[in-house]
Amino acid sequence: MLTTNTTCHRYFVELAFNGTSFHGWQIQPGATTVQETLNLAIGTLIGQPVNLVGCGRTDAGVHASHFVAHFDTDTPISDCNLLTYRLNRFLINSIRIDRIVKVELDLHARFQAFSRTYQYFISLQRSPFLQEYSWILTIPLDIDAMNTACQSLIGKHDFTSFSKLHTDVKTNNCEVFEAGWTQISGYLVFNIRADRFLRNMVRAIVGTLVEVGKGKKNQDQVQKILLAMDRSKAGMSVPAKGLFLTKVEYPSEKFISNPNPPFPQGLGNY
Repeated sequence: MLTTNTTCHRYFVELAFNGTSFHGWQIQPGATTVQETLNLAIGTLIGQPVNLVGCGRTDAGVHASHFVAHFDTDTPISDCNLLTYRLNRFLINSIRIDRIVKVELDLHARFQAFSRTYQYFISLQRSPFLQEYSWILTIPLDIDAMNTACQSLIGKHDFTSFSKLHTDVKTNNCEVFEAGWTQISGYLVFNIRADRFLRNMVRAIVGTLVEVGKGKKNQDQVQKILLAMDRSKAGMSVPAKGLFLTKVEYPSEKFISNPNPPFPQGLGNY
């Protein structure tokens, strides 16, 4: 799969993973992570060590139906589809590789993403089949009030009130493009799209909006929480198991090959 060439080559890997058995994306001492698992698998199959750079961190237990990472090689990969196939045979079932594509060297999986979308799932009924992938909450919630409060989040703001404390980012400013709730067949689904997210941000926002749904807070209070830049003012951080990273977007002109995936997205492709 590798051909001789001294020029550096960059590849994007698009994947999905069930985060239940992982301590998040980023390598940590003494913990099983998605990054470490993929570094080992790809390095083994192409015959040289790699260090994948992810589009962002995910906390332990958080899932992704669309996650993107990049790695560099000294020699080009001759058949990305074959490597994709072999990785899916090699990896454990909780990770699926959707495609590997060559990109321009200046396209960075973390810093060049112009938007990311997360979804959070709340199950409105108890079920043994949903508890691993949603937060079960059977009390009535006012969805209209929750959606009204979402309007305070739209735009560019300092989201310190919804961030984990003592993180190593340079700024807590994020631009939220859309945020809202829908009810689908026994689920409440929160959808939020932004240019970037802080650690714990979506889970803290959901916890705050659920308090609005319970009648304990209103839109004006959510606005004040945002302006306070104080994590203690916001709601609880809801369980990680209901959170999914669902889409990461990049400038398509940076993809050397077709930016559209060669295989249909979904389970069972391989």
